[in-house]
Amino acid sequence: MARVEITARALSDLERLFEFKAERNPRKARKQLLSVRRALELLADHPLLGRDAEDGRRELILLRGRDGYIAKHRWLPAEEIVLILAVRHHREAGYSEE
Repeated sequence: MARVEITARALSDLERLFEFKAERNPRKARKQLLSVRRALELLADHPLLGRDAEDGRRELILLRGRDGYIAKHRWLPAEEIVLILAVRHHREAGYSEE
C-alpha cells in the first residue's frame, strides 16, 4: 500500500475550496471535504487511478452531486508515495499558480 501525501499547495487548494463552499453552506462544505479526502485515500491502494495528464502526472476526477473536483497527482513508485499536487473545482479553468 502506498502512502498518500498532500503538498502545501494542494492543502491550500482544499482550504480555499472549503472556505468558498462554507460561505454558502457550512454543512455541505464539511461533507464535500470528507468526500474528497476519502477519494484521495483510494490512491493508496490504486496509485494509477485517474486519467493521464502532462509530465507523468495524473488527474483524479472526484464528483459529488453537481459539484466536482479534480486532483492532480503523481505516483512515485520507488518511494511508494502518491503525491497530491493540486486540487481544483471542475469548473475552474486551471490549477492555482500554474
